[in-house]
Amino acid sequence: MSGRVGRPWVRIGAALVLAALAGWGFVIEPRWVAARVEPLSSTAWTAPAGLKVAVAGDWHLTTRSAWRITSVERAAQIVEKINAAQPDVILLPGDFLAGSGDDEALSIEEMAAVFGRLKAPQGVYAVLGNHDWWHDGKRTTEALSAQGIHVLENASVRLPGHEVWVVGIGDHSTGHSQPDRALAGVPAGAPTLVMMHDPFSFATMPRTQGLVVASHTHGGQIRVPGHGALVVPGAAPREWAYGWIAHKNKRMYVTSGLGVSILPVRFNMRPEWVMFQ
Repeated sequence: MSGRVGRPWVRIGAALVLAALAGWGFVIEPRWVAARVEPLSSTAWTAPAGLKVAVAGDWHLTTRSAWRITSVERAAQIVEKINAAQPDVILLPGDFLAGSGDDEALSIEEMAAVFGRLKAPQGVYAVLGNHDWWHDGKRTTEALSAQGIHVLENASVRLPGHEVWVVGIGDHSTGHSQPDRALAGVPAGAPTLVMMHDPFSFATMPRTQGLVVASHTHGGQIRVPGHGALVVPGAAPREWAYGWIAHKNKRMYVTSGLGVSILPVRFNMRPEWVMFQ
């Protein structure tokens, strides 16, 4: 008799736990942005004294913020926080818009105007992600460039007043990755800030001296304790979903990004932008 009486309470308790987890994963964590701080220098290189590099990827701007999370207003608030941290350099490793061009009302030019508010004395630099190519890669490049953002698709440029070079590698998942071409103009031994959208390009890029960053994975959006990322898009191994990655004496940081894709859920994987200093 007591067992039968107890069962409804077990079911009610389980339902409450599931409701709490759903509320956390769908409502709270996707909007709980972390501003992380990571070291810029390492045992392999010493960055210029005081240099601060902000990295913010996978914004996925949308007009459908109830589902896609990142509205223009929300993105503008994050832009203000990045500016307030006073980075010297800002790197934007792709996926500025959500969707693929047929389900989002926000225009490419409206998106670019948001990122045009980013301020860094040594410049704001970007590469295109798969969603940017699906929308219109050429138009996205033109819109960002019109806002003063340097789009580096398999190209490099030297930071003003520094010997450090910024390198942008094209997106692997859409067939635009050319690491050798991206690094071709960098003098031998010069320190670099390398960014890419899809982290798989890290597997084939030459070894460099400096920082390497990527996005695209969202950290899996759901990270299961003891297992890691539930799903990782692209060809990169699941172990490369988030954080510092080591491969063949090379080191890369994969950011969890700011937005979401497919489902508006995050669990044990907060959205973030990162300051390397």
